[in-house]
Amino acid sequence: MAAEAGEEEEEAARESAARPAAGPALWRLPEELLLLICSYLDMRALGRLAQVCRWLRRFTSCDLLWRRIARASLNSGFTRLGTDLMTSVPVKERVKVSQNWRLGRCREAILLKWRCSQMPWMQLEDDSLYISQANFILAYQFRPDGASLNRRPLGVFAGHDEDVCHFVLANSHIISAGGDGKIGVHKIHSTFTVKYSAHEQEVNCVDCKGGIIVSGSRDRTAKVWPLASGRLGQCLHTIQTEDRVWSIAISPLLSSFVTGTACCGHFSPLRIWDLNSGQLMTHLGSDFPPGAGVLDVMYESPFTLLSCGYDTYVRYWDLRTSVRKCVMEWEEPHDSTLYCLQTDGNHLLATGSSYYGVVRLWDRRQRACLHAFPLTSTPLSSPVYCLRLTTKHLYAALSYNLHVLDFQNP
Repeated sequence: MAAEAGEEEEEAARESAARPAAGPALWRLPEELLLLICSYLDMRALGRLAQVCRWLRRFTSCDLLWRRIARASLNSGFTRLGTDLMTSVPVKERVKVSQNWRLGRCREAILLKWRCSQMPWMQLEDDSLYISQANFILAYQFRPDGASLNRRPLGVFAGHDEDVCHFVLANSHIISAGGDGKIGVHKIHSTFTVKYSAHEQEVNCVDCKGGIIVSGSRDRTAKVWPLASGRLGQCLHTIQTEDRVWSIAISPLLSSFVTGTACCGHFSPLRIWDLNSGQLMTHLGSDFPPGAGVLDVMYESPFTLLSCGYDTYVRYWDLRTSVRKCVMEWEEPHDSTLYCLQTDGNHLLATGSSYYGVVRLWDRRQRACLHAFPLTSTPLSSPVYCLRLTTKHLYAALSYNLHVLDFQNP
C-alpha cells in the first residue's frame, strides 16, 4: 500500500509540473518562443511569473533566462566577456545572492584569531584557505557553508627565517616570499620544500604563471626565475627598478609583467617589463605625486589591470587605449591608503583600507562607494592586508583576525 501511495504522489507531482492543458494561448506556444518572450523580462517579472504554477516556476528557472540578468549583476560568477565561472550552480540562485552584495546585506563573523599582530596574506583554492602567519603558511579546509573552517590545519608550510610577506599558488605549489630575502617553493601535496636566496633585502611580492616566477624586493630589484625543479634558484633576469618594489603581477599572455613601486623617483610607479628579455616596455600614467606607491596590482585580462596604493585611488588601466591615463578611477572617500583590492572580473570591486579594517564594495559602473564595512573598532585599528572573495563570501585578513562577510545567509 505504501509503495502504491508513493507512486501516486510521484504521478501527481509530474502532472503539476507539466505544461498546463488549459489556460492562456501563450502557454501553448513552443518553448523556444516562450524563452524569447521571457528573455525580455526583468528579475522581478520573472519572479512573479514563477508564482503562477509549478510548470512556470520550472520554466522560468532556466539558466538561459537569467544569464543576461546575471551578467549585469554584482559577483554572479560571470566575467566581463560573459564567461561563466560557476557552471555547476544555477544562475538564478547566484542572482539571488547577488542582490545581497548590491544591498550590502551580510553576516559578519571571525574565522581565525591570533595573539600577536600579523601582516597576513591569503589565497583560496577549491574548498581550502591558505593564510600566512609569521614565518609559516597554514592550510585550512572550509566547512560546507563556506563561512567556517575546520579548526585543525590541513598542512603547515615552513622554511623562512622571517615573516612570509606574500605567496601565490601555482601548479600544485606554494611560492612564498620572505622577509629573509628568500623565495620558498613548497609542493602542496608532499613534504617537498626548497628555499633559496633571492634578494639582498626582504622579498615583498611574488607571482608565478606558466612555470615562471617573478619577485620584487625592497632592494630595488625585480627578478625572473624558473619553477622547473632542476633549475630552482637560477635567476634568468635581474631588473634594476631603482625603487622599492611593493607589488608584481604576470600578464595572462605570459609575455610581460608589471611592477608597482614606491614612487620615490622621477618615474611612474607602474612599469611593464618584457618577461623574456627583462627590458622595460612601457610605464603607466604620468601624474603620480611623489610617494604614491602601488601596494597591489592585478591583471584582469591580457590588456586590462587594476592598481591601488598610497594615493588613495583605485585605477583601471586599458593598455589598448592609453598607457598615459587610466580609463577609470575610484577615490577612497576618507583619504586612506588602499592596501589591497579584489574584483569579480566584471562589475564588483572590493578594497581594503589602512584604518579601522574598512572594506569597501564598489560597483564599477558608478563613482561612489556602494557599502563600507568597518571590521575593527578604534582601540584595535588595523589595515586590511588581504582580501579574497567568492560569489557567496568575502574574506578579509587583518592584524589580529580573519573575518568573513557571508552574503548567502545574511
